[in-house]
Amino acid sequence: MIKTLAKSIREYKLSTILTLVFIVGEVCIEVFIPFITADLVNSIKASASIEEVVKTGLFLVLLAILSLTCGGIAGFTCAKASAGFAKNLRHDMFVKIQDYSFKNIDKFSSTSLVTRLTTDITNVQMSYMMIIRTAVRAPMMFVFAIIMAYIMGGSLATTFVVVVPILIFGLLMVAHKAMPAFRRVFKKYDRLNESIEENVRGMRVVKGFSREDYEIQKFNNAADEITKDFTKAERIVGLNTPIMQFCMYFNMIFILIVGSCLAITSGGTTVDIGQISAMLTYGMQILMSLMMVSMIYVMITMSFESMKRIYEVLVEEPSLKDCENPVYEVKDGSVVFENVCFKYSEKAKKSALQNINLKIESGMTVGIIGGTGSSKSSLVQLIPRLYDVTEGSVKVAGIDVRNYDVKTLRDSVAMVLQKNQLFSGTVRENLCWGKEDASDEEIEEVCRLSQAKEFIDTLPDKYDTYIEQGGANVSGGQKQRLCIARALLKRPKILILDDSTSAVDTKTDALIRKGFKEFIPETTKIIIAQRIASVEDADMIIVMDNGNISAIGKHDELLKTSDIYREVYEQQINGGDNSEEA
Repeated sequence: MIKTLAKSIREYKLSTILTLVFIVGEVCIEVFIPFITADLVNSIKASASIEEVVKTGLFLVLLAILSLTCGGIAGFTCAKASAGFAKNLRHDMFVKIQDYSFKNIDKFSSTSLVTRLTTDITNVQMSYMMIIRTAVRAPMMFVFAIIMAYIMGGSLATTFVVVVPILIFGLLMVAHKAMPAFRRVFKKYDRLNESIEENVRGMRVVKGFSREDYEIQKFNNAADEITKDFTKAERIVGLNTPIMQFCMYFNMIFILIVGSCLAITSGGTTVDIGQISAMLTYGMQILMSLMMVSMIYVMITMSFESMKRIYEVLVEEPSLKDCENPVYEVKDGSVVFENVCFKYSEKAKKSALQNINLKIESGMTVGIIGGTGSSKSSLVQLIPRLYDVTEGSVKVAGIDVRNYDVKTLRDSVAMVLQKNQLFSGTVRENLCWGKEDASDEEIEEVCRLSQAKEFIDTLPDKYDTYIEQGGANVSGGQKQRLCIARALLKRPKILILDDSTSAVDTKTDALIRKGFKEFIPETTKIIIAQRIASVEDADMIIVMDNGNISAIGKHDELLKTSDIYREVYEQQINGGDNSEEA
């Protein structure tokens, strides 16, 4: 795990090494200063000349400046290294997620991935900062200070034999008790983020049902759970301070009382004032070093869970991979399903699709009708290989989709979903997702064919009008037409519309389908719809039922042979189909 995460350090290795070098310099100087100070105190006691005092004092000032300089440079390089490491780690995770299939994303959930990219990386960044600075400084300071304390204090340094084990034991117990609470927090962060995401995405539904109080309570419950765990952990960690103060004051009292007695009884031959002064300083350095080590232990243990969560994302292998010699050309839009069965999960007891056999010629217009849960979307998602079949094969242009280069295949297939996504940016920028170098004429043509040009011309800045995140400032019907235009601009071999005209009226729907025939006659068009009117003129209509193909034929044939199709048709005819634009 450490080796995998360390790969993200890359260009910040130099900053990391410089941090370690300057920290070593800072520690060496800091440990040496009390030694010189003790010598100066003893010199003053021995009636040293003013020149010697000034000379030693200036030397101490120089050492302090050097220590400060080393510490300042180490702080700068440490910040650069840790922030850079976090940046690279975030980049590597984001790039990895782009290669994920829907199956991989389903495994983690979008809210968990967001938490891992934000909170978890921040925790790891803080740990890395402490590791390359404090985790080096504290142990070195502890060891050097112990050595210098025995050199300076001799038998007086035995105080540390009592104090240090007490402090170490106390700090380890504190960290051990606090860790379980810290570990529980991260999964609860996922639930909190999930609550926020659901609420923001479903704000219209929340307000429509006046469920604000319920959502607030749900959020408060998730926040309270995190607060309880953090409060418990922080309460335990808060014991660090009294333990530290106890050891520090015990050390000071012991050195002052025992040291003073030895200095008085021996007349300064065994221990003198300078040594007592140095011992107090070294004692503080030793105890502060242990305190830092305990905080490092707490931080690293807390972030260990974050490291594992990040590691899981980085080592997760995409369930969809290119074969050894992939095909880089899709010749036409013909599609063949051969004995296809599909499960969303290996653990699933029931298949979403069962024994699907289907042949679609290139350029055909195919309609798919079926009730909710009949696996219409599951069927078409296998064509651009958003999922892989569990059994059988799906072929495009006579070649199994698993033998294509994934990017090549998906560049040849355009999907327009009922809830398709618009991104923050201008109308033009959103449309150019279909073709980056599209000219103004091409953009206007596809917008005219998708019936989007009319409303775009009414926008304040037309094609340069800014679209809010998720298309919040356009209606459902406008959003769908923009997504259809984006797909048309791609000029795909296969165009899949998954109930993507549900938010437009029947007249606009008919005009869009007319535009398809004119603009992309050779493209295979697969239209999933709830309205019979959207597919009745299709070359082939597929009726789905509970993961199976119930019937295939044209409109007139299905009215005679398919009970499901006829029932849907009669309901819509008798009930009327006056869908309006959302």
